[in-house]
Amino acid sequence: MKVLITGGAGFIGSHAARAHIQKKDTVYVIDDLSTGSVENIKDLRKNKNFHFTMDTIMNKAVMRRLIQKADLVYHLAAAVGVKYIIDNPLESLKTNISGTEIVLELANTLGKKKVVLASTSEVYGKNMDQRVSFKETDDSLIGPTVITRWSYACAKALDEFLALAYHREKKLPVIIVRFFNICGPGQTGRYGMVIPRFVKQALKGQPITIYGSGKQTRSFTHVDDAVKALMKLTATPLALGEVFNLGNPYAISIKELAEKIKKMTKSPSRIVYVPYEQAYEQGFEDMMHRRPNIDKLAKFINFKPVNKIDDILTDVIDHFKE
Repeated sequence: MKVLITGGAGFIGSHAARAHIQKKDTVYVIDDLSTGSVENIKDLRKNKNFHFTMDTIMNKAVMRRLIQKADLVYHLAAAVGVKYIIDNPLESLKTNISGTEIVLELANTLGKKKVVLASTSEVYGKNMDQRVSFKETDDSLIGPTVITRWSYACAKALDEFLALAYHREKKLPVIIVRFFNICGPGQTGRYGMVIPRFVKQALKGQPITIYGSGKQTRSFTHVDDAVKALMKLTATPLALGEVFNLGNPYAISIKELAEKIKKMTKSPSRIVYVPYEQAYEQGFEDMMHRRPNIDKLAKFINFKPVNKIDDILTDVIDHFKE
């Protein structure tokens, strides 16, 4: 099989590329390295079945050539991370909306290529009702347009609408996956990802900085579990035209996460609290709890995450020590 991965030099993309190379598939990757890194794919570039194009998904001519070759497209290229979105709002919107439109249009016109669209738990917005977990059919509540972080949620929701419209009107085979904090070795903390940031701070003996109260809870999923789920979904005909949460239903508070990392690294670091406004922007809003209901994913592919939070942290700590 020939697989195209947009954003394939990024964290999830590089792991997906490695998994397909291990299956002896031919893998094409396009990445402009705005948030990805050649380090993530350094080991793959020696493989004759791996092909890397350094370019943007906004280059329609290049995308046409790559999609023409592919049987399956993982559309993972996107502006990601709260910090990056706030610092680069216009570029983020263009990439996340126009880039997705280019991928879907070409996948449709070049032979109805199967597309896996990476979406996000951000589309659920502000869970003001403090619900226990989110399922795919739940409503979303997006914050005001003057708060930049909500532009990402709106853009990814529009991506989903586009993909579903192509499926319904054009019969394009699409699968939408909403990621809930995918983590593991190789992830950077540069754009607000909390686990690698905490681990690096702990290993360096720097203050472990918690944004907000630390009472907010999140669930974390090992990238190996996520990639296995993606590959199973692509082989499941009934998954076409469907939306899936992909995450781990176990949640932990950010304060507990910092304490656990401090203990596991035997770090002398202090845990300090930084107001959201100081970390991000004036008026910044966050959601207190974000945990997925994965019953649908379990029903379609018998998904159950193997790696627990301690497994994720061990792998990330070992990676940074190396």
